[in-house]
This record gives sequence, C-alpha cells and structure tokens, in this order.
Amino acid sequence: MTSGGKGNFQPDTDVHITFEDQQRINNFARHNAKFEDFKEELKNKKNELRNLEDAFDELELMDDTEQIPFMIGEVFIIQDLENTQKSLAEQKEKILAEIAAIEKKSADLSEVMVSLKTKLYAKFGNHINLEPDEE
Repeated sequence: MTSGGKGNFQPDTDVHITFEDQQRINNFARHNAKFEDFKEELKNKKNELRNLEDAFDELELMDDTEQIPFMIGEVFIIQDLENTQKSLAEQKEKILAEIAAIEKKSADLSEVMVSLKTKLYAKFGNHINLEPDEE
C-alpha cells in the first residue's frame, strides 16, 4: 500500500553523475574560484592605477623646485618633481601591463568555463546551477 503524502520522496532517477561529470563539475568550481580571484585582483589594480593617476595630477600643481617623498617598497625617498613623475609613469606602465595580463588570464579562463558549462547544462539541464549568486 502506497500513500501519496509529503513523506513519499521520489528522487529523479534520470540524472546519473559519472566520474567524468564529477571531474567537470570540480574543474568548473576551481576555475570559477580562480576567476573570482582574478576579478578581485583586477579591481585592486584598477584602484591602484586610479590612485597613481590622481597622484600624477596632483604633481602637476607642484613647483619644480619642491622635493617630493616617494614610496618605494616600505621606504620613502626624496626626489625632485621630474624624477617623481618619471617614477609614477613607470609604475603606471607596470600596472597597465599587470591589468592586461589579468584580463587575458580571465578571458582564457572564461572560455574554458563556457565550454564546461555547455557540457554540464547539456547533460543536467536545470538540475545543476553554475551561475554565480547575486550579492
């Protein structure tokens, strides 16, 4: 005798997870975590770039004869305006290169994730959610 109530749970037997499927899911999760790390790193680098640009703008208002403290690592050195502007320009180029590298890595990772998503959604349909949670 079967009862038709809340306690009668019937799992969906049409979806079988193979070892290969589990590897794809795990691979997607690792890539997604790395992708989120890249997004955070990119945000930090863009903030750093904006701060450098602000500092460069502030230097435009200074007198050529002023000595400017410039931080290298954990130490401040005193430089003239021209050398400080040169140092800021070098740092800006370095950060722009780092941003480009992070964006390239993110794009490559995104391609892999799209491929994995396509395969996983093709097999599992709405039984799997690979979309990021909205914060």
